[in-house]
Amino acid sequence: MTHRVLLIDVVGLTRPLLRHMPNLSALAAQGALTQLAPVFPAVTCPVQSSMVTGLMPNQHGIVGNGWYFRDLGEVLLWRQSNKLVAGEKVWETAAGRFDGYRSANVGWWYAMNASNDVIVTPRPVYHQDGRKSPDCYTVPADLHDILTEKLGTFPLFQYWGPTANITSSRWLVDASIEILQRYSPTLLTTYIPHLDYDFQRYGPHSPLAITAATDVDAALGPLLTCAAEHEMTTIVVSEYGIASADTPVDINRLLRRESYLNVYTQQGREYLDPWTSRAFAVADHQVAHVYVRDDTDIARVASLLTGLHGVDEVLDRNKQRTLAIDHPRSGELVAIAKPGAWFTYYYWLDDDRAPEFAPCVDIHRKPGYDPAELLMNPGDRAVKVKAAAALVKKAVGLRYTMGVVALNGASVGGTHGRLPDSEEDAPVVITSSPELLSDAPARMPVTDVRDLVLDAHARKR
Repeated sequence: MTHRVLLIDVVGLTRPLLRHMPNLSALAAQGALTQLAPVFPAVTCPVQSSMVTGLMPNQHGIVGNGWYFRDLGEVLLWRQSNKLVAGEKVWETAAGRFDGYRSANVGWWYAMNASNDVIVTPRPVYHQDGRKSPDCYTVPADLHDILTEKLGTFPLFQYWGPTANITSSRWLVDASIEILQRYSPTLLTTYIPHLDYDFQRYGPHSPLAITAATDVDAALGPLLTCAAEHEMTTIVVSEYGIASADTPVDINRLLRRESYLNVYTQQGREYLDPWTSRAFAVADHQVAHVYVRDDTDIARVASLLTGLHGVDEVLDRNKQRTLAIDHPRSGELVAIAKPGAWFTYYYWLDDDRAPEFAPCVDIHRKPGYDPAELLMNPGDRAVKVKAAAALVKKAVGLRYTMGVVALNGASVGGTHGRLPDSEEDAPVVITSSPELLSDAPARMPVTDVRDLVLDAHARKR
């Protein structure tokens, strides 16, 4: 019989955090632990895609959490279709090797249209009047009502935004236990996002970060126990470590001032115009894909970016190849921020002309990642009153705007995306079966996670 595996992604987990996490520390002590060498960029979608395919970003095509879709003329982040990820996924390989194989995906990215037998992924309800309600998408379809009745509606507003907290990770743990008991999957992959929130808000060395680590460990306890009772091999991975942040870098504002980036105006608000811009950046934590329309501009744009405070390196196509990020979806240039620095998506020069979505939590309309969405605007004393008023409007069915996000990144405390600058910032892999890591190098490539799962399946009971 195929050995069953629980694969848990604890985002932001590093070795130093284990002193605050007794459950995971015990798992490492009884099993084994080693550090992981992440792919570049060290952000969620590329790292997860490399874990499940064993391929590098220039092979599976996931070059960031989003990119400029040249054929659509749009910047799109956080797409959900698994068909965007090239390569055979680990559960597809395993299904061809092991009889009766079943896989379940709880929260890992690119779950929509995936070939898993069981799927749970966040999927809001977008109402006709503009409101958004929490919900999730499931396969099989009836699992939606089973989970909702037993666990409550998926807590979307505790999954991302200023009110994100441990509640969403607990829900994902409880859903995983329900799926484990109900479907007995051969492989269960579970995503635990909570460390990401408070580490980016307050920094990875803050007292609140320690509390977050303690809370995640406590939430994982029942799932680890359940897996042990079902004689599953548990593998815990992390995508990246989070480093302290202190320097927002306004890469698009430079390109605009130098007349490379264009905007168009509607009702007094400015919106990025990728169709006419000669160059613009898709900011993604400490990495920015810079799309340059004409090859004749590449050298000049690279020179401008190299001189921008907070930029460490600018990769042309040849340099991208050395980091396996050279893919048609990548920018003609890829900028890497210095330690402590990170890229904003901001392109407007006057906050009064910022787009309507800028002060809101809106991960799909913003043409770049915005970590300020995790914080209530610290510069607005009335922000909580405004939020309460918006919730009243929502409760009575009226249109509302939750404009609570700062238009600068000064308060962001943590970031990631560059390859780790220290051992303390490196992600880790922990397994309950020490023999799986007996021959592992001191820093195991993230792409080896796929084979680690397959080796665990092949273990003799």
